[in-house]
Amino acid sequence: MEHLYVITGASRGMGAAIAAQLLQPGNTVLGVSRRSDDALAARARAAGAKCEQWTADLAAPDDVAKRLQGWLGAFDAQRFESVSLINNAAALTRVGHIEDCDNVELASALRVGLEAPVLLSAAFLRATRGWGARKRILNISSGLGRRAIAGQATYCAVKAGLDHFSRALALDEAGRENGAKVVSLAPGVIDTDMQVQLRGADATGFPEKAFFVELKEKGQLTSPAAAAARLLAYLERGDFGANPVADVRDA
Repeated sequence: MEHLYVITGASRGMGAAIAAQLLQPGNTVLGVSRRSDDALAARARAAGAKCEQWTADLAAPDDVAKRLQGWLGAFDAQRFESVSLINNAAALTRVGHIEDCDNVELASALRVGLEAPVLLSAAFLRATRGWGARKRILNISSGLGRRAIAGQATYCAVKAGLDHFSRALALDEAGRENGAKVVSLAPGVIDTDMQVQLRGADATGFPEKAFFVELKEKGQLTSPAAAAARLLAYLERGDFGANPVADVRDA
């Protein structure tokens, strides 16, 4: 039997690391990102894995959701043993007060981080409702969805919304035959472009800058590859979905 994975934000950072680790025989991987990753394509060829990449802007997610539903609907419903959607993509606004961001920037962050996961989850569930495969939706959240900080109001709001969306969707799916298991998972603190942006911000609008600088200086950031391995191990847990809002460090 085969396994199918759909990953957003798969061309860089942790998303690219997740996609790369899934490129194994028997897996079909679809990555959705603003740009394609030539290294990922080469790795798929070398591994003998199936990998497709779509270049799309998730700030306009409706077309992507429709395309995903059609793409999934073209598969034999009995082909896969498991099918998973990993909503990983996020957009960070400039660090500081929201009035310093224009409306386009704010709206884009909301759409990529929250609207896209909602629409893609709906498309995923419509297309796979009749499948016998194990279905899982993994939403990549953040500790900032559970602990607000100054200077990142939009990001905090998006991740808090993703957590509560996951709680409600998990309740919906619990009442369905072979419903999907849903988890909004905080991945820990990872050494990505977001961390670079936070460390480089003006402390006037971002009073917790020193905390993020200290994380880097003390070597407390997890590499994207290590974080991806932990996330994928969590995705395969037998109790996945028992807690719809979780942390990858949970026992």
